[in-house]
Amino acid sequence: MLTIWGRKTSSNVQALMWAVAELKLPHERIDAGHVHGVTDTEAFLAMNPNGTVPVLRDGDNPPLWETGAILRYLATRYGGSPFWPSDLLDRSDIDRWAEWAKINVAIGFTGPVFWRVVRTPADQRDPEAIAKAMTALEKPLRIAEVQLTRHAHLAGEDFTLADIQFGHVLYRYYDIEVDRPELPALAAYYARLTERPAYREHVMVPYDALRA
Repeated sequence: MLTIWGRKTSSNVQALMWAVAELKLPHERIDAGHVHGVTDTEAFLAMNPNGTVPVLRDGDNPPLWETGAILRYLATRYGGSPFWPSDLLDRSDIDRWAEWAKINVAIGFTGPVFWRVVRTPADQRDPEAIAKAMTALEKPLRIAEVQLTRHAHLAGEDFTLADIQFGHVLYRYYDIEVDRPELPALAAYYARLTERPAYREHVMVPYDALRA
């Protein structure tokens, strides 16, 4: 049994919960972070000294933190081909796209765009900074656009761990009020993700509680 600490409105928790659902793993999620507190308690900090979510405990094993590490652990222990192949070269190809998505898209969107648009009071928003961040984000999204014109998913024809790391931010990207470039392959890919039950349940989550 997996135990997961983290609020459902956290984008990192959403990525983890999406993966858990796709892998059909028994689990319990405990609200932690933001309005729920918990992350500053002695017990939580003993699991994760950073005081961040998500944290995962798999049975009696030591707790794990950092979303990417947790996802790779679950994929390695409970996944298989094509989601997370055993062949090193095939797995590394998926892993590079997953890491690319985290560093270039998730990080480039969450703080520079989402926080400035949603989590900043309207009278304190900086339209110029938001526009600049969207311009920067467009570069990796155009790389994804090219890839998605060639393949059904980010790392190839099959749904893989790379899609978890990339796709979990797209709900908010398409939902918030910003000027987006026309990227038809990306839009079609997002539409396909929204047809996945696990995506609808764990990623397409209202974020009104996060609004400034």
